[in-house]
Formats: sequence, C-alpha cells, structure tokens
Amino acid sequence: MTTIALVTAISATGHDEDLPPLQSACERAGLTARALAWDDASVGWGRMGAALLRSPWDYTERLPEFMAWCERTAHAVPLLNPLPVIRWNTDKHYLADLAAVGIPVVPTEFVEPDAEPMEALQRFLAAHDAAEFVVKPAVSAGARDTQRYQRSQEFAAGNHLARLLDAGRSALLQPYLPAVDADGETALIHIDGRYSHAIRKGALLKIGDTSPLDPHAFGDIRNREPAEDERRLADQVLAAASRLLKLEQPLLYARIDLLRGADGAPRLLELELTEPSLFFAQAPEAADRLAQALLARLADGTVRTRTDIG
Repeated sequence: MTTIALVTAISATGHDEDLPPLQSACERAGLTARALAWDDASVGWGRMGAALLRSPWDYTERLPEFMAWCERTAHAVPLLNPLPVIRWNTDKHYLADLAAVGIPVVPTEFVEPDAEPMEALQRFLAAHDAAEFVVKPAVSAGARDTQRYQRSQEFAAGNHLARLLDAGRSALLQPYLPAVDADGETALIHIDGRYSHAIRKGALLKIGDTSPLDPHAFGDIRNREPAEDERRLADQVLAAASRLLKLEQPLLYARIDLLRGADGAPRLLELELTEPSLFFAQAPEAADRLAQALLARLADGTVRTRTDIG
C-alpha cells in the first residue's frame, strides 16, 4: 500500500483538525497516510509515495529553513502542491502579480525593508480614505504579527511597521474593509481544480486589541453557500494563478479567501496554496474528494508511486 506523508510541523502537533479525517479518507481510498513533521530530521521522505503539505504552520518564522527543506524534499518525493507553487505562494507579493493581470484584490501597498516606515504609512493614508487599515507581514499565516488600526493610531501603526522592516521583513498595508465585521470572509475550497465547498470566517482582528493572536485560531467558522460572483472570482483567481505559474494540471487543493469591498463586489484577500486549512469538519465528504484526487494522480503516473515502503 502506498504511503502518503501529510506534512505538518512539530509545533502544530494536535492543532490541525483536518488531519484525522484526511487520514481516514486516505485509508478508505487504499492509501496509508502518516502525519509527519517537516522539521523532524528522522523522517525518510524518499520512502513516501508523495508529500502532501497540510500544516507546516511555523514556516513563516523559519522561511529559509522551510524552503531549503522543500527544495531537498522535492528531489526525493513529489511535493503537493508542487515546489514552484510553494515558492510563489509563501510570500504575499503574489497579490501584486494577480492584480497586475486584472484580478480584483483588496487594495494592497507593499513596504520593503529599506523604506522609511512613517513616510510609507503616510503615503498610504493619503492614498486611501479608509477609516481603518491593517499592517501585516508579507510572509505570514494565521494573522501572526497582523494588526488593525484606526487612522488616529498612526504612531502605533508606524511602530508596528518599523518593527517588521527592522527585522528584514517586507510588510503590506491594506484598508480594513468593514464588510468583514458584518459578513465575515468567504473561503472557497477547490480540490483538483473544482469547487468543493465554502465556509464563512468571522473577523479575527479587533480594534484596540494588541494581544497576540493564537496562531492556530480561525475565529467563528460556519458553512456558507457562496454567491455567484464569488464563485466566478474564485475561478478567475485560479485560472490566473495557473497561467502565471505555467501549471500543466490543476492545483490539487486551493483556498480562495474573499471579502466584499465598499462597492459590494468581492475582492481577493488571500490565495492559500501552501498550507491552508480546508475545513473538513464543515464538509466531511471533502476529505474523500482530496484522497480520491490524490489516488487518481498516483494511478495515472502524475505522482510517482512507491511500493517498496517498509
């Protein structure tokens, strides 16, 4: 029986609620699935049939180390999603690439480490009349180091931005879209290039709350039926990403997080292709869809099958 590695991290042990249902789904599909940490030096990755990235959630704090692991592992075993996708998607500069080809993204200004933080912030505030805004790192997950500010909190926001830049981290500034407080985000999950299900994520960022967020928290999660304009935008985002990355087959998994702008139209907040939670608790059948899609790729040779696993 082929063994699939469900890649997590030592620090994420016990926090990924998707792993147990996905392991069960793989077993039903005739695959053995083992949850293995990318930062566990004892793992022999070359003995796996494929390495499916699921919850390596500490990569944002260890990106060079994680990318070096990805490079090594991709030579030993098929990595899913594949290495070029991971290189592109682990840094939110991908939003600029998508905006450049016409995808409506949440307005985003990038600030690089050599910039003067207060000057960059003042330019952003002059260009956007939003009552509130967000400062976040370009490499982040789970709202780590992300904070919501009012315009009157320019000094605090500037200090936050300066801390990120002084640490050599690129940052981004975005208007805070009020629709998230009323309606939350819509996260559309696609498996093997096809729509699977969607959930509503409640707002995580609270004004005036500077306490660190639990990196494994997702807020208020509920099932949601996406609107037609959200379905269309999700399809457009995935098509654009495939063109930019010159992919020869659909992404095995993707999560497209959308918010509605002031005009009521959906905009892309994030495209999660590396380690997104897929919320199998809200759609248990989706775990079987992912396992079957993986099995199909193994069967048709898209992913190399290993049968010599001890």
